[in-house]
Amino acid sequence: MNHTQNPMGTRPVFPLLVSMSIPPIISMLIQSMYNVVDSIFVARLSNDALTAVSLAYPLQNLVLAVAVGFGVGANAYIARNLGQGNRQNVGKAASMGVVFTTLHALLFVLIGIFGAKPFLQMFTKDPNVLQMSIGYTRIVIALSFGSLYHIYIEKLFQSVGNMVIPMILQGVGAIVNIILDPIFIFGKFGVPAMGVNGAAIATVAGQFTACGLAILYFIRTDTGIEVSVKEMKPDAEIAKSMYAVGIPSAAMTAMPSILVGVLNALLAELHTLAVAVFGLYCKLQMFVYMPAAGLIQGMRPLVSYNYGAGKKDRMHQVIHWSMVITAIIMAVGTALFWIFPGQIMGLFDADADMLALGIPMLRITSLGFLVSTVGIVLSGCFEALGKGAASLSISLIRQLIVIPPLAMIFSGIWGLDGVWIAFPTAEVLAAVVAIIFYRRLMNITE
Repeated sequence: MNHTQNPMGTRPVFPLLVSMSIPPIISMLIQSMYNVVDSIFVARLSNDALTAVSLAYPLQNLVLAVAVGFGVGANAYIARNLGQGNRQNVGKAASMGVVFTTLHALLFVLIGIFGAKPFLQMFTKDPNVLQMSIGYTRIVIALSFGSLYHIYIEKLFQSVGNMVIPMILQGVGAIVNIILDPIFIFGKFGVPAMGVNGAAIATVAGQFTACGLAILYFIRTDTGIEVSVKEMKPDAEIAKSMYAVGIPSAAMTAMPSILVGVLNALLAELHTLAVAVFGLYCKLQMFVYMPAAGLIQGMRPLVSYNYGAGKKDRMHQVIHWSMVITAIIMAVGTALFWIFPGQIMGLFDADADMLALGIPMLRITSLGFLVSTVGIVLSGCFEALGKGAASLSISLIRQLIVIPPLAMIFSGIWGLDGVWIAFPTAEVLAAVVAIIFYRRLMNITE
């Protein structure tokens, strides 16, 4: 398509953004269900089982970080080149992406087999918890290549404005996971009970189902993107452009893994159940942040395309409406965490001790949701414009630079509540820096 034909460059901005964002919002909500569904069923086994699954979260999130990060880099590069009308680079980038995704998959096979045990031993000495966590982690990490390929193909669809197929893929994968979880965990229909390992197998089965459908849809759908073996030969400039956004984006998605690892050591010293409770928060907050991430997925190709096409006014309109919609999502999340914290924790069969820790945690951390709108949207804008370093800087402030030291300081004053107070504090600081970066960038580009 040329600029006058492609709806990303011509259709009214608000309905276009909404139509492109709703499918990935639904898709990201479904993505959030993978780990949450596992936790809901595993919690019925024991608190130890829930802790075992929670300890695996950093490595699971690392897989997601690499898949989404590289996918975002490819997505932004392809969308910009579509806006510029450069079809040759589009095909090269998409084909090279298959090779890089394969290398990522092989890396996680090695991490799953050889890295799971030493990683988990850093956070628990309980032999029962450690054994369950090693089994679960090895399965979901070593067999994560279904997720890696699925997410890469999903980003290819999104780069051309097709948001519906990724939603379908996520939905089918999640449904498979939900159906298989109780069957494999507790043993039904003649299948032996496998406990937490069953939850891992159900998750992987859902991911492979989504991967198979992704490949089938891509082959049968006319996306305008051609993947060929001939074009898989690496091009240094294209690879540099994709990874310039992909690495910072992956680092941003991986930051929760690092943050969880750091805070788990602190939380274990404060309260024995704090690690499990924080693990639940990490999964629950995804239901707030994942819809916002879905909106950014709809926003990012629009910003990239219109910037590449020289349509700066449309680009600014996209960013404006993205701020408005994200703020609404965050306000709803804050209200839910404040009004229904007990009911939310009850989904995981929380006993009195877990409720005593979980209710204040949800209420305090949710205070940062609304202000995080600025950091989330502007980080996505920086990625779309190829400014991965600026985006990474915002995320570092939001999650890694501020929270751990403040958590240590505040916990000495307010105990566990002090750890939670560090979260909204970090969002405020990140929002200020994001605005400064954005204004400087606009002054340069305009």
